[in-house]
Amino acid sequence: MVIWSSITAVLMGIVVIMIRTKAAKKPATAKKIILPPIFMSTGALMYLFPQFRITPMEILEALTVGLIFSIFLIKTSTFEVRGEEIYLKRSKAFVYILIGLLVVRILLKSYLSASIDVGELSGMFWLLAFGMIVPWRIAMFISYKKLKNQLNGT
Repeated sequence: MVIWSSITAVLMGIVVIMIRTKAAKKPATAKKIILPPIFMSTGALMYLFPQFRITPMEILEALTVGLIFSIFLIKTSTFEVRGEEIYLKRSKAFVYILIGLLVVRILLKSYLSASIDVGELSGMFWLLAFGMIVPWRIAMFISYKKLKNQLNGT
């Protein structure tokens, strides 16, 4: 089960890198920044099932690690103005950071799977990912809005 979820994580990482590369070619919008965490939030439905529920300490641990990981994503996500549009600036570091975070995540999952049930581990890693994407997207939205206001002269 851990191997399957690690393979899935690698495939998802590749998809994110491809999406990020394509996104830099199109103007950014508030909707494109806000929607991914909203779509991801449906994953919280897993907690309806007892095997995915985690303790308050595991929640704190997952969110803390997610927040720490989000710092790297926030630092490598900047916008630039091209003409009258706002674009996400390409960063070579982003790809390496994303790969690094993925490797750390897989190593943690492999290590922790020996002592934590697979269901609970899945719940923790979903929360870690959510705790990483939400602050990152909030920071991106704030940065986007600042640039948008500058463009509009407000």
